Amino acid sequence: MGDNHIGTSDYTPLKADAFSISDDEKIELIKKDVENILNTLGMDLTDDSLKGTPNRVAKMFVKEIFGGLNPAKKPSSSTFDNKYKYNEMLVEKNIVVYSTCEHHLLPIVGRAHVAYISNGKVVGLSKMNRIVDYYAKRPQVQERLTIQIVEELKRVLGTDDVACVIDAKHLCVNSRGIRDIESSTVTAEFSGAFKNDVTRREFLDYIKLDTQF
Repeated sequence: MGDNHIGTSDYTPLKADAFSISDDEKIELIKKDVENILNTLGMDLTDDSLKGTPNRVAKMFVKEIFGGLNPAKKPSSSTFDNKYKYNEMLVEKNIVVYSTCEHHLLPIVGRAHVAYISNGKVVGLSKMNRIVDYYAKRPQVQERLTIQIVEELKRVLGTDDVACVIDAKHLCVNSRGIRDIESSTVTAEFSGAFKNDVTRREFLDYIKLDTQF
């Protein structure tokens, strides 16, 4: 699709055989591909600074920045009974987002703001951060990431009353192309009670989109 930033699905597009080989095998294959790219660019891979780069990049892709592709790394999200009978909105603000644009494989860096209203279950606060991190650690488009976070929390909590807003900078915009270093992108997904104007406004008032980078 070239430079057009178009998402094709709410689901991360994965091949049917995406996990037919091990992480170690993927690292070895990617290592050779990175070597080829650097050689094509004319880099001297015998230089002390560069000779370890293909392996470092391959391990980073598989183990770190794209680790969220592996369902084995999906965080367990234990829930608890809402014994406090807290029936108001719970908001987790300013969750750090480190992701990668799937169109140019450049970083997306920002903050996620997530909220839910309990219908009898609550989830540990750190689990909300882990859910954001898991879905961010894959080639992404911000719209899809926002939806995936909401859908996972809906599943975990057994409620439709979930919302997420993400405010992020895209280095494919900031460092190439138009090279606008000031702009950021805001996406939102509101479900259940958050489709109500009053509830949605309460959430937005809580987070006050004054994100600092």
